[in-house]
Amino acid sequence: MTTMKTDMSASTSTEEDHEDAAPRVVAIIPARGGSKGVPRKNVRRVGGVPLIERAVRSAQAADGIDLVVVSTDDDEIAAVSAAAGARVVRRPAEISGDTASSESAILHALDELDRSDDGADVVAFLQATSPFIPSGVLADAVREVRAGGADSVFSAHETYGFLWARAEAGQADAGAAVALNHDATHRPRRQDREPHFLETGAFYVFRADGFREAKHRFFGRIRIAEVPEWTAIEIDDEQQLRIARALAALHETPERIPVRAIVTDFDGVHTDDTATVDADGVERVRVSREDGMGVSLLRRAGIPMLILSTEANPVVRARADKLRVPVLHGIEDKESALRGWAEENGIPLGEIAYLGNDINDLPALRIVGWPIAVANAHPLVLEAARVVLGRTGGHGAVRELIERVLPA
Repeated sequence: MTTMKTDMSASTSTEEDHEDAAPRVVAIIPARGGSKGVPRKNVRRVGGVPLIERAVRSAQAADGIDLVVVSTDDDEIAAVSAAAGARVVRRPAEISGDTASSESAILHALDELDRSDDGADVVAFLQATSPFIPSGVLADAVREVRAGGADSVFSAHETYGFLWARAEAGQADAGAAVALNHDATHRPRRQDREPHFLETGAFYVFRADGFREAKHRFFGRIRIAEVPEWTAIEIDDEQQLRIARALAALHETPERIPVRAIVTDFDGVHTDDTATVDADGVERVRVSREDGMGVSLLRRAGIPMLILSTEANPVVRARADKLRVPVLHGIEDKESALRGWAEENGIPLGEIAYLGNDINDLPALRIVGWPIAVANAHPLVLEAARVVLGRTGGHGAVRELIERVLPA
């Protein structure tokens, strides 16, 4: 009898613990390999980080999220996601095409999690095409749904904009402007108007059971999670990608770059990639005094630096001599030259930052641990970069990199 009583007590305790357990929250990020507007969109970089990795990081940084899952049909997306710490759910081809809905991917991911006894009570659905997901606001949305204050919460930003549409064909005066959220004959001041909220597409948080039933992200008691307007960009074309990269440089706190050496290109990095030529054919370039001060600080810190340039012009060596930095110029094979310099100096390639701006820098960028691009670099260099600086070549880009390398 004593044994039976002990077993029953343990069973009851387990059931009570399960009932009292906090709802399990799983972030699900659908990310297809295909994209028409921006090829390979989910692995394109903003602020030097692939979009899918940015979404994973945002979810990981949000309090209350227990597991981050990426649903994908693509090997590269899967590898980047796994390296960032997400669990990968392979998305079947039949729900990976252009017409497949995000809802179908989420339902599939939930079914796969249930099969592994790792189901969700609350889902945070994030979109990798939104590169600036505020983790604090996401955490608040999770908290509201977990506490039962809402069934579905979505990100939106406040707007006082006057919205218009065009009258449809078949209507009187087809194509004419039609006021939507205001009376066109009355123009109240901003402070006299009630705001509207524009959905950003960054995240949606909802009860898993309600989502399964509705098969849609909006159901039950719907609430708004207000985010700053500058975070609201959603990348669907190349122009929006360029805007996102500019915003990242303006708004994100730069992380320190932990390397043992810096190697840079010359033209377009130390210079603004222009030159003047006098009547005798002598070229002159424009450099930044800021960069010179930065290099002197780097030298005092004992961190090696090398200028590695394809350009054979004597101006490269003259500038290197002024900076008291070793230089290899007139170099066609930058990769081999960089490998040789690193081996000679006993510095692992993984602990070198290489700063470049154009396609001849790509071989060197691909072999170092920290490939860095100036802000106005060639698109292929921006893609290859682990970090994109906020400054352009010849305007303090070298100084910016040095300040991120040197300890505070």
